Amino acid sequence: MKYLEEATFARVNVFGKGQPNEAFGRFFVGNSFLNPLTGPKTGVHLTNVTFEPGCRNHWHIHRATSGGGQLLICTAGEGWYQEAGREAVSLVPGTVIVIPANVKHWHGAKADSWFSHIAMELPGEETASEWLEPVDDEAYQKLER
Repeated sequence: MKYLEEATFARVNVFGKGQPNEAFGRFFVGNSFLNPLTGPKTGVHLTNVTFEPGCRNHWHIHRATSGGGQLLICTAGEGWYQEAGREAVSLVPGTVIVIPANVKHWHGAKADSWFSHIAMELPGEETASEWLEPVDDEAYQKLER
């Protein structure tokens, strides 16, 4: 279900909006928010990421020499996920996306909805995130709502 009004979205965003994403905000178009659900020292770092309508991260790659990648569990609102060279996938609550290491991709909210997902970096060796160019505005606006 789409949510354009933040107050309505807040009632269904069960893991909470969190704080402005100041650490990585330069790699996003629009405003995003982070609510860590577990600490990095637990061995499994889960973060609820909330995107305002139209917000999306830049193209990026989760590098690893073995293992690695990212897991997304969509929890509220509607969003998009896209791998380079493939069609965008619509994200709704309950959608689970497993992103292999070394795959160029982006994810974020639809233009007309707030969106949240839980993000987990998958364990691997020599892992690092490589941030790339923003998603082209024209291509993003052409995605079906």
